[in-house]
Amino acid sequence: MIKTSIFPVVVAVMSLAIPAGAGERHMMQQLVPTDKLAEARALTSPLPSSPEAIEQGKVVYDGRGACFNCHGKDGGGNGPLAAQLNPSPRNFQHHGFWRHRTEGEIFWVIKNGSVGTSMVGFGGELTDKEIWSVIQYIRTFAGEHGPGMMGHGEGMGPMMGSGGGMGGMNGMDR
Repeated sequence: MIKTSIFPVVVAVMSLAIPAGAGERHMMQQLVPTDKLAEARALTSPLPSSPEAIEQGKVVYDGRGACFNCHGKDGGGNGPLAAQLNPSPRNFQHHGFWRHRTEGEIFWVIKNGSVGTSMVGFGGELTDKEIWSVIQYIRTFAGEHGPGMMGHGEGMGPMMGSGGGMGGMNGMDR
């Protein structure tokens, strides 16, 4: 039985509903809801870092996951639909993206989506193994900049303000 993806329909609807001229959310803005952050940070990849996992991630990114539509073929947040999204998709090439979050946080967002953005959850479309392989692939976009702290420590940890926010950044629109 072939499983069909509803992702193209979701992308089309989202692209019509969101105004053009979007700006990227601030790099330090938390991606995971505060009440899910500890759970997300505890997640670690079961996959060994390998060329095979990276290649599988590329196949999913460019294929069934259709990640390139928003994030671009090069991961720069410049995909064909990016200009229509507000905020614009994350730029995986930016070292700050990798330095301030754990791999578990990124996994959680891919699986569950990110509130306040066009990033829908892919938990119903992709297996956990496919999501972890996509993470290995998108790490390659940062080149020698990182994964930085990814998978280690507390992600944004001490930079968090009281109540789990980003200090003075809680009310930021970007």
